[in-house]
Amino acid sequence: MCHRPSPSHGPQEPLFGLDEIPRAPAAEPAPPARAFRDSAQARRLLTIREIHAEPAAAASPRGRQILARFPEARLIEVDSHWRIPELHGNEGSADDWMRIKRRTLVLGVRKTLTTRPNGRSADWIAPGPSNGCALSCVYCYVPRRKGFANPITVFTNIDRILAHLGRHVAAQGRKPEPNQCDPEAWVYDIGENGDCAVDALVCDNTADLVRAFRDWPTAKASFATKFVNPDLLELEPRGRTRIRFSVMPADDSRLLDLRTSPVDRRIAAAADFLDAGYEVHFNLSPVVVRPGWQDAWAQLLRHMDDVLPTRVKRQARAEVIMLTHNAGLHEVNLRWHPRGEDVLWQPVVQQTKRSQNGGLNLRYRDDVKRRALADLSELVARHAPWLGIRYAF
Repeated sequence: MCHRPSPSHGPQEPLFGLDEIPRAPAAEPAPPARAFRDSAQARRLLTIREIHAEPAAAASPRGRQILARFPEARLIEVDSHWRIPELHGNEGSADDWMRIKRRTLVLGVRKTLTTRPNGRSADWIAPGPSNGCALSCVYCYVPRRKGFANPITVFTNIDRILAHLGRHVAAQGRKPEPNQCDPEAWVYDIGENGDCAVDALVCDNTADLVRAFRDWPTAKASFATKFVNPDLLELEPRGRTRIRFSVMPADDSRLLDLRTSPVDRRIAAAADFLDAGYEVHFNLSPVVVRPGWQDAWAQLLRHMDDVLPTRVKRQARAEVIMLTHNAGLHEVNLRWHPRGEDVLWQPVVQQTKRSQNGGLNLRYRDDVKRRALADLSELVARHAPWLGIRYAF
């Protein structure tokens, strides 16, 4: 049932109750004709029936655009996008994991706008336009923070995010020297806690970011994805956005990368995205140590070498990311996909480590990780020698 917010008493209050917000599209650039996000395939991934919204988020131009896109969805007022007891605080949500991802959307206002240093995949981690995802990768770290359900939360104050990033880019000036992130541009990861290609099925946040970075000559956007969204080909990034297609052996992906585009389709899309103006890299991620994993990765690398054209290989680079797991996520996964935990939860070869963000996670033991990285580096050198490894973690 929808709830009307309390009456407005000041300039910070929303102009409308949620049941009064006009569901007319905001004045935004029209999506491409016959957009993929209107296709049957996209609707199978996202069939939104319930929108939990902070009043200010729903009343914003981007919020109204999203409400107009899903006119049949039930609108529910929430005080905070983080505090939704029937989602994040409800242990039973884990039993309904897939349905919630497909049918539920959350709208919030991102209150903290901080760009923090990274130095691995990117120079900077930008305040992202979303949190959570419609895909169901079993190892995803975002549910560790969100609780028992992990649908997409879209932040509707994209104008403030863009203004913050514009100021940050301007303050950096030109990059003084090359590093592993990029030889010339400051690289900003814009999708740390979501998948920007999937977000583009919901609204224009991703498009706005890509268009902004193409006008910032000293900076470059970057995001990883496991979803091929043809609508992104229309955005004309002009070399200022790096898309990183995450790949892993097909058998692992079928078990662990649920609701994603098949790995061979991600690889096949690389040339189209390069031709559309993106820089195209690959994430070899996550590397899951299991019996026969080396043979599976060798087969994947041979496939990449066979099908990728020379123009993709010439500019491609890779990141290697070993599996990170978490005891809390393990318990949640046992509720909805226990088969995945057969390969993810391997305490004999894992050890507890504290992450950069302060979380207590499980990573492979130092000796196991060291040996696995050496094995994978050798496989890359043998089967895909054109694929330079930017960093391994």
